Amino acid sequence: MSAAKPSLRISEIFCSLQGEAREVGFPTVFIRLTGCPLRCTWCDTGYAFHGGENVDLETILARVALHNTPRVTVSGGEPLAQKQCPDLLKLLCDKGYQVSLETSGAIDISSVDARVVKVVDVKAPGSGESEKNRVENFDFISANDQLKFVIKDRGDYDWSLGFIDQHALSKRCDILFSPVYDVMSATDLANWLLKDQRQIRLQIQLHKYLWGEVAGT
Repeated sequence: MSAAKPSLRISEIFCSLQGEAREVGFPTVFIRLTGCPLRCTWCDTGYAFHGGENVDLETILARVALHNTPRVTVSGGEPLAQKQCPDLLKLLCDKGYQVSLETSGAIDISSVDARVVKVVDVKAPGSGESEKNRVENFDFISANDQLKFVIKDRGDYDWSLGFIDQHALSKRCDILFSPVYDVMSATDLANWLLKDQRQIRLQIQLHKYLWGEVAGT
């Protein structure tokens, strides 16, 4: 009997514009993995906590190739909750794709291929999951990676600035602040950043402004 092929539980694979982070606006294939150990209050992908289908790695690569775009984002849920995720990331890099990983920061990222751009969330108190931040991950962040703070209110903003200074994160990579859609005013957040003269990039979720809440990436 032959061994089962390595597989991942996949919620969906689709092509859209990248809505966040450094590559915002570019056509991108998204591979959304099922499952997440966190329950952030503002999560917009709760449908990916359960369900999905088991797909072997070769089939995943074949589905990605159908979209004919060089950029691939592996997301969730929390993709690193599945042990085969680093293998998929490596295979995508080996195929020549520009690969990014969207991860909660609550799981060890040390096994992620160095060619992958890691977009790591840092959970502010408004998420309800700030105690899950794995500070050990910062040792594996390079200048090519990005740290993202989702901001729900002024308390999250002030906490995030303090956290950045405490861990000297500005010296490691780009820092992104993203307002919670339809909760935190993007204009207010922009004004706070301008007033404080912080070298932090404001990002909005482009896909939601284009297509609404149903188009979360």
